[in-house]
Amino acid sequence: MKLRTACPLDCPDTCSLEVTVEDGRIVDIDAAPVDGQSNPLTDGWICKKVKHHADRVYSPERILTPLVRVGAKGEGKFRQASWDEAIQIVAGKIRSAIDEFGPGSVIPYLYNSSSARIDKKRLMPHLFERLGCPEVEQTICASTKSAAWEWAFGAMLSTDPLDVVHAKLLVVWGGNPGASNTHLLPLVTEARRNGAKLVVIDPRRISIANQADVHLAVRPGTDVVLGYAIASWLVDNGHVDRDFVDQHVIGFQDFVAASREWSVDRAAEICGVDAADIVQVAEWIATIKPAMLRTGWGMERNRNGASGYLAAFGVWAIAGHFGIRGSGILDSTSKAFPNSVFVEWPKGIERPDRGRINMNRVGRILNGDLTEWPTTPQVLVIQGANPAVTSVDQVGMLEGLAREEIFTVLHEQVMTDTAHFADVVFPATSHFEINDVVGSYGSFTAQANNKVIDRVGESRSNGELAEALAVALGFSRDEFDASDEAVKQLVNESLCTGLVVVREAGATIQFRDTFPTFEDAKVRLWRSDHHLVGPRFIPLEDADHPLTLITPATTFTINSMFADTAPPPAVVKISPSDAQRRNVTNGQLVEVFNDRASLRIQAEVDSSVRDGVCSIPKGLWRRSLDGGLTANAFAPDTFTDLSDGACFNDARVEIRAL
Repeated sequence: MKLRTACPLDCPDTCSLEVTVEDGRIVDIDAAPVDGQSNPLTDGWICKKVKHHADRVYSPERILTPLVRVGAKGEGKFRQASWDEAIQIVAGKIRSAIDEFGPGSVIPYLYNSSSARIDKKRLMPHLFERLGCPEVEQTICASTKSAAWEWAFGAMLSTDPLDVVHAKLLVVWGGNPGASNTHLLPLVTEARRNGAKLVVIDPRRISIANQADVHLAVRPGTDVVLGYAIASWLVDNGHVDRDFVDQHVIGFQDFVAASREWSVDRAAEICGVDAADIVQVAEWIATIKPAMLRTGWGMERNRNGASGYLAAFGVWAIAGHFGIRGSGILDSTSKAFPNSVFVEWPKGIERPDRGRINMNRVGRILNGDLTEWPTTPQVLVIQGANPAVTSVDQVGMLEGLAREEIFTVLHEQVMTDTAHFADVVFPATSHFEINDVVGSYGSFTAQANNKVIDRVGESRSNGELAEALAVALGFSRDEFDASDEAVKQLVNESLCTGLVVVREAGATIQFRDTFPTFEDAKVRLWRSDHHLVGPRFIPLEDADHPLTLITPATTFTINSMFADTAPPPAVVKISPSDAQRRNVTNGQLVEVFNDRASLRIQAEVDSSVRDGVCSIPKGLWRRSLDGGLTANAFAPDTFTDLSDGACFNDARVEIRAL
């Protein structure tokens, strides 16, 4: 039997799926047919990760019942429990913590980036708001990029990804569609066949760079310098679109004044690229229309993250690359989703005054840093996350998770590294086991996430766990209704059919169909009303640890998902010249270290990595490496320039041969 559903995993593409089920079990996962009822971006094919998703659904490490810890934290020893027993244990811990220490003592670490929309946004966040517990802000990923967009454009919509084929110049800046967003690649290929120039800006020669006319392998954290230099060149050479600037831009003069600090030659030195290549890219931006900018999420992962985006946005505004099909800036499309799935706040109940915790500082808080949070944590509830390997400052996070005095609750599908530190583990459903709605941040579509198999073991959805906890804590079941009937009603309210095209192709031209949502409808290049008035560059030097360690996405994992069943190679990639200077040969065991941590790993000498940079794959589990640490042991818990986002790419290390 073939059944239709959709993929909600943390990827822009949001593919339409056709799942073959025999005797109640998934035997094949593939793309849904191209028939008008599937996401047109899917185009009849899906990534290898999702094709093998059943390996995780039926993994020998799948959690089948609630578990209660019987060994030391981190040891991974549990006994089985009933749902009733486990719920009563957890509800009792939450209740006693709030009664004795206040709601600030219960920390809800809710991420759920790969969950469908209702399961992600509805009942669990509502429960902890009703309890008055702090909101743990999801600053670990995408927050800086989103904040930069809002700083410049407000809630203006992204251009349509399907319009990539109409561009004559495409700049992919800080994105790697070969590893994620793979369905962008055929659109880029079609644009290339139609004569488009392609520029790729990334510290590595990623797969799409092999198609590029110019690849600028900038040093991590220097994107803002490159943007300023291009903007300055455009102004100096008379390539300002004065009509667009006069009609649609605020802060042009201040932005240009700041860009004057960065000549092409100086930027080339700071960014580590050829000045002639910068000029070539600037000339194309000046002379080729329509031109589209695809900004990825890689730009945000450093101290200058938002500034890099703001400088790139400024270049596009100065050149006036808006208003026609194939132009504009391709960002997240999620703002166009038509329906809210949030719980209506109960009448007569005052909303509690909740504090906010930065997700990147939870490790500090678990270790008792009262300057970060004034209440000593007693209960930590984790859902849809594996912070033991995905958080910054992994050493600090592991120390916090190991604290016996903090009662840790986890809702998860498989026995992750984080699960080994939990006191109670609840079995979670996969998206194949529930009905829901899937929005998209890479296309203007919404789809039904249809249940295709029965529950594996005793797994329950996010909403069902929230309902059980809420009722045990004294709330009304009606307020926390997670029944099939309640979910189906929400799905029906969001979707008229299995697929909704939120915006038709060609109907989302920026500065024609969608505008910045400020009162004057103008883009901001400079903001005297904001703590970050404009893009700025802060260098990061560390003579003892001269290599910048980046942790890019791969074709193997989504965050840390699938690293249990098909992990990427556990290697550190290093350029040939950097390897030669350190007497490192291909395949050799090396030590990667800084003042905070060290790990032993195999080296891969790779000419696609630029000098001064090394890389270890994102999402590896602890068992992939000796010593129990991964690359995030080197990631500082410092903040980006907007939204206090994560600075994974500010990790500085040295490598020595063993």
